[in-house]
Amino acid sequence: MENNFDSVLDMFLYEANTLLEQLDEILLKVEEDREFNADCINEIFRIMHTIKGSAAMMQFNSIMTISHRIEDLFYYIRENGLQNQFTEDLINLVFKCTDFIKSEILKIQDENPLTENIIEYEIEIKELLDIVSGKKEYIRKDNASNKPQPSTDIVDIVNNSDKRYLARVDFDDECGMENLRAFMIVNHLKDITTNFSYEPEDIETNKETIKDILQNGFRIYFEKEQDLKLGIDVIKDSLNVKNYTVIENERKDESINSNQAGRSDTTTTVQSNNQTSDASNSTKHNKQSLISVNLSKLDKLANIVGEIVITESMVVSNPEIKHLNLDSFTKATRQLRKLTDELQDVVMSLRMVPVSGVFQKMKRIVRDMSKNLNKDVELVLVGDDIEVDKTIVDGIADPLMHLVRNSMDHGIEPSDERIKKGKNPKGTITLTALNTGGEILITVEDDGKGLNPDYILSKAKARNLLQKPETEYSLKEIFSFVMLPGFSTKEAVTEFSGRGVGMDVVKKNIENVGGNVILDSKVDKGTTITFKIPLTLAIVDGMQVVVGDTEFIIPIKNIQQSLNVNKKDIVKNTDGSEGIMLRNKCYPVVRLHDLYGIDTEIKELEEGILILVEAENKGYGLFADRLLGEQQVVVKPLPVLLNKFDIKNAGIAGCSILGDGSISLILDVINIYENTMED
Repeated sequence: MENNFDSVLDMFLYEANTLLEQLDEILLKVEEDREFNADCINEIFRIMHTIKGSAAMMQFNSIMTISHRIEDLFYYIRENGLQNQFTEDLINLVFKCTDFIKSEILKIQDENPLTENIIEYEIEIKELLDIVSGKKEYIRKDNASNKPQPSTDIVDIVNNSDKRYLARVDFDDECGMENLRAFMIVNHLKDITTNFSYEPEDIETNKETIKDILQNGFRIYFEKEQDLKLGIDVIKDSLNVKNYTVIENERKDESINSNQAGRSDTTTTVQSNNQTSDASNSTKHNKQSLISVNLSKLDKLANIVGEIVITESMVVSNPEIKHLNLDSFTKATRQLRKLTDELQDVVMSLRMVPVSGVFQKMKRIVRDMSKNLNKDVELVLVGDDIEVDKTIVDGIADPLMHLVRNSMDHGIEPSDERIKKGKNPKGTITLTALNTGGEILITVEDDGKGLNPDYILSKAKARNLLQKPETEYSLKEIFSFVMLPGFSTKEAVTEFSGRGVGMDVVKKNIENVGGNVILDSKVDKGTTITFKIPLTLAIVDGMQVVVGDTEFIIPIKNIQQSLNVNKKDIVKNTDGSEGIMLRNKCYPVVRLHDLYGIDTEIKELEEGILILVEAENKGYGLFADRLLGEQQVVVKPLPVLLNKFDIKNAGIAGCSILGDGSISLILDVINIYENTMED
């Protein structure tokens, strides 16, 4: 039973998060168009209706109530239209409510209790509905408070002694703001009847009425029994109602009608049900052709496929049959390799998702920060339809958020400052995704003020981070200081940045998914930060090389060619380093046996094999004893206990289990270049 609930909960969280992402996109489009068209209104109504129903089923009352109130608001707008002057207020209100729902979802994921006091949101939604429906006057924000003014169309008070029925409402102990909770009951009652009165009277404006309510309850008076029944329905439907008691004046006795007020929301208007049914029918085919799968199941499937690849390699390279001439066996193994290749492709494709999901979330960040910082900034998305591994998409979400916030806060200048520099007053942040075949490049580029290398160097010097004279630092080395923990170029701490937390987190998160970060910047031109990340993390095509008794795997995507070296092409440099001349270009050489301290008899370049590899558009040669051939390998993470030796920065990306059961290390050619060529 517990597993069934977990499964339903996972589905609720997935559906709710997906719908809220869609809602953000709709609202951003509406804000851009400055108009709620019929399609947007219907879609928002459908989204809130779906969330409300799902939350009610799961008994998440706060989410259900807020989504229900928004649904009511958009039901009125759908039936009666919306004046453009209310568009901005409506967008801001829906964003505020969806942010609340997202925060509640996070509480669910963290197994924390949900918010009980949501009266503020209910009042604000009701006030805007009153304004949109013309029940109260609209006061522009530049002439009055930012919030809608309290409603004053309270039901006229009549002589309570003439009323036949009294409903006394008692709220939950210590729930707080009892007067406003009572006011919400009154507002809900006004929607269905005006034949009632209540005590205390000035609950909306007088906090002192809380004492009266705590002592005597909130009293509602009705003349007719049908109005009483309507009132009881509203009371039952209200939050934080501990119990209610009905007293009939004529008989001067209490009816035995004191109930625990539960929360149930299963009824909607006929129009609502019909609309939802139509929407369901129109998308029925699409829903049946798609299913949601827990990522952990895909991880398990990918691991099993990886083990199949290893097992297949063990069978094919088995020494007992390796030298036998078995045509039928060779044919069968070729077919097995073909099928395993196809299986890998299918499994990897199951994990591939477009980066648009992450890119679209950045629109909301730019939108909110533009308003808070009073900056005019446009976000441009390029290549957001490119698909990458789901793990990678999850891994780049936080780094992208950090970079976009940095660009907004202290990258893009205010409009007046940009005008003085001769720039377009509107700043631009461009997110780009590019598939280069073996890896994906994610780029965040802004046209802001850029990074000042002199200022960064001075801050690094003040923190005693310099290891050599200032004049010997290259731009790349200077910019690398920005990625150190606690290093910040922000002079003042704000709610967005300046605490020295961010770029080091970016670098760490990208490295966790097997990538690296490249930073480039020009003063008053802007900053460009690029993530270079492998398309998938599970299986790679590699070239096996041997150095002494040690085997290494070099990813095929990094290899340009392999060759035997002629002695006449070897170049010796004055600093002791060596290179190889090839096609009128000199390539530096890294000897793997020297790099890792491996004993080998092959130490002359012309005796071994040189593999030309590419790192960040810069080629160099890796010298090994010999090639063993191409091998498809499953990437396995290195044991955690090796982290203290900083293995990754030594040029080791991971390891793999070969067909004979031995372990081979996978080389990171980019890291090797950075730690040898640039020292």
